[in-house]
Amino acid sequence: MRGGPSIKHLDDVPAEEMLRFEFDDGRTASIWEKWIEMSPRYVAFWNKWDPGAMTNSHGHTGDHINFILQGEIRCGDTVCTAGSHIMLEWGDTFGPWEAGPEGCELYGFIAGEGSPFAGDQAAFDALLAARGARMVPLPMPTRLPPWAAAKYAQGSVTNWTADDES
Repeated sequence: MRGGPSIKHLDDVPAEEMLRFEFDDGRTASIWEKWIEMSPRYVAFWNKWDPGAMTNSHGHTGDHINFILQGEIRCGDTVCTAGSHIMLEWGDTFGPWEAGPEGCELYGFIAGEGSPFAGDQAAFDALLAARGARMVPLPMPTRLPPWAAAKYAQGSVTNWTADDES
């Protein structure tokens, strides 16, 4: 118990580049994340997706919500626009997701420690091939929740290197 509210402004939280893609036409697209609150009981975060940024099918160890603030995210034929609330229970998988032509901004909250696990890698590989895209290796973010960092590094949800060899 903290004894009162924790109040943070998004501008005061550093952004981490979580994923980057390079396309055959030379453009790149990244997903940026700000870890607003981290606790073994919950994780609250903000994402900014560049147009065309994608994620693999994956899930988290904890109930998980995403609320679209701006732009859109596509999952197959389903388009989630600003104002969409997406609820996932512990163990549900989602994706692959792809940001729309204007990108996307979202707020997320995961109850529990939130470690990720990969879903259908073949579907993501097919999406990457269809878009003429490849994941670019990035250094592991510095502000990951410590209880989740090792699990992120082990899975195929990311393309992180162990050092700064990006």
